[in-house]
Amino acid sequence: MNTAFDWFIVHRSSFIIMAAAFAAGSINAIAGGGTLISFPTLVWMGRPPILANATNSVALWPASLAGAVGFRGDLAQVRRWLFLLTIPSLIGGAAGAILLLHTSERAFVRLVPFLILGATLLLAFQELISRRLHSVARAHQRPTAGWIVFVFTFQLLVGLYGGYFGAGMGILMLAALGLIGLTDLHQMNGLKNLLAICINGIAAIYFTVLGAVIWSDAIVMALAGIAGGYAGAKLARKLGRGFVRGAVIVIGITMTVALFLKQ
Repeated sequence: MNTAFDWFIVHRSSFIIMAAAFAAGSINAIAGGGTLISFPTLVWMGRPPILANATNSVALWPASLAGAVGFRGDLAQVRRWLFLLTIPSLIGGAAGAILLLHTSERAFVRLVPFLILGATLLLAFQELISRRLHSVARAHQRPTAGWIVFVFTFQLLVGLYGGYFGAGMGILMLAALGLIGLTDLHQMNGLKNLLAICINGIAAIYFTVLGAVIWSDAIVMALAGIAGGYAGAKLARKLGRGFVRGAVIVIGITMTVALFLKQ
């Protein structure tokens, strides 16, 4: 009995991280914003913030891949946009990853509460942002060359943010896709997932090559995140998207306040 208890105490951080990744996978499948759970958990478990951020990006990448497979049938009509937006996604993701590993630990620690707060606000105002951008998109049903350049640049900045931190990135990408006139939610989600794979994938390669990943955490989180994504699809029918988004917003604000107080 004591041996089993002692074993649990030794490995409790792994169980907590696994539970957080499972929750993050579920939340991403339902409403988005799972990083607001998994990343702060790594930090609170004593992982250095920059390594925690890199590990979180690598760990949740397989779940994005699994999500993209579900929308593969909706992407045939938007291949042109996929090829066009893949370029800024890869460039931005690589630039964001490089910027992260060239940020000092002290500076990043000071940035973390603001990054989490910003991502929480994005999630909180997602519906308002979507409505506003939808009205803009209707004015550009046939986007001009200049408008396409603007969206290309916007996606480049989204990729930069995604490679650097990433929480709330999906909301920004849906905004970019709305700006080019896309209105089919399934097509938009499919594109969003594939572009997220590009951004997180190129960042993950860079983090791996430079040894910025805590693999003991990443493997546990990857498996738990995939399981959570599968469970989240079923849980969505019971809890609803609005409830989950509200819960994540409350958690995000709580994490922000706690991290400010910790500083």
